[in-house]
Amino acid sequence: MAACTVIFGARSGVGLHLARLLLQARVPVIAMLRPGTDAAALEAMGVGITRGDAFVRDDIEATLDLAGEGGAGADGFDVVSTVGGRHEDGRFADEDGNINIADATAARGVGRFVLVTSIGCGEMAPYRSERAIAAFGAAVDAKTRAEDHAWRVLPFATFIRPGGLRSEPATGRGILSEDAQMHGFIHREDVADLVARALRDPATQGRAFAAVDADQAHSVNTIEPFPLAR
Repeated sequence: MAACTVIFGARSGVGLHLARLLLQARVPVIAMLRPGTDAAALEAMGVGITRGDAFVRDDIEATLDLAGEGGAGADGFDVVSTVGGRHEDGRFADEDGNINIADATAARGVGRFVLVTSIGCGEMAPYRSERAIAAFGAAVDAKTRAEDHAWRVLPFATFIRPGGLRSEPATGRGILSEDAQMHGFIHREDVADLVARALRDPATQGRAFAAVDADQAHSVNTIEPFPLAR
């Protein structure tokens, strides 16, 4: 097990839930938050906080330096990014921020790298509906470009692509699937659980998965969940 996990995008949603799950498993967590962002919830859980912007490579480097100073050992430390959103100048953190994170991670000896993106990325793109393209197409395309870059510099990376996100409590029915035509919904807490389990399962390295709730999953193909380790 890696000495700690660095989360980019832990202020809320999947990242926040993931931090809680990792700490419950006694895995130390470091999270980089933007300056001025409320860190109270994370600090109360015991997360180590750094301040920085995903658009600034030096900020990411400083956060990873801190993780490395913790005596990461041969297995290094794990890195997870759930970063998204758009800068006022039009740049997508989904693309530029995650590319910066991937590049900084590739320069170090890390254990695992997991990038949380979206259903519709990569080889799933041809199966997007016109409605999805109109609503989220630009952001999903930005995430795809980040995935493509991450796999070039981190061939062992894992991509987890949630379907439509819901904020209700976890159902415990989240699944991963390599079916490019998969779509559906999933709760944020269940995505966090899948990420935490993927970090522990070396069979997920170098692969991309849709993440959906088993009871809210749809595909023209037979639904065959990836046998993710508990």
